[in-house]
Amino acid sequence: MSDLEKSEEEVPEKILVQQAREGDVKAFEVLMRRYHGRIYALLYNMTSNKEDAEDLLQEVFLKAYEALPKFKGQSSFYTWVYRIGVNRAINYVKKRKRRAALSLDNVDLGIERDPALVDLASGDSPRRQANLKELQEKLNKALQILSEKHRIVVVMHDIEGMPHNEIAEYVGCSPGTVRSRLFYARQQLQAELADLLKND
Repeated sequence: MSDLEKSEEEVPEKILVQQAREGDVKAFEVLMRRYHGRIYALLYNMTSNKEDAEDLLQEVFLKAYEALPKFKGQSSFYTWVYRIGVNRAINYVKKRKRRAALSLDNVDLGIERDPALVDLASGDSPRRQANLKELQEKLNKALQILSEKHRIVVVMHDIEGMPHNEIAEYVGCSPGTVRSRLFYARQQLQAELADLLKND
């Protein structure tokens, strides 16, 4: 067993990136494992579908691997990959909008795979899990009515807990614009969720 395999969690990101740039596939696999969960959560919350999120995740890491020689190291590797994920998610949502509107059958109802809610549901009564699953379904449906620029700020701020200035860097606008988009998106979500809950 190599030193990398023994203590891969302890290897600094910069060293792993350097090794990966020199053709060390195992080093890149360590980076993938390290950030897999967080990138998956972003993609899942943007698409509300586990299969789409998994497909996009593969695309994100493939793109990162291919573009690794161009990575300058001005930001962390995670920030760089996250930005690739944001761009892929936005492009995917735009393409999907051009197709027929999502039916409820296409929305992922699998709370057991949602990193954002899996802790909430684990170990509780089946009734509580069913209620959470239903709530997740309604939230997923409500998120789909938002434009991609509004959905991304909700996902990044309200679900992933990122600060306004960091989101502004990712999406290429001012922190003030992020705040106004959040305000507008939350109003839309509240109205949509109220309608969904009323129609039960």
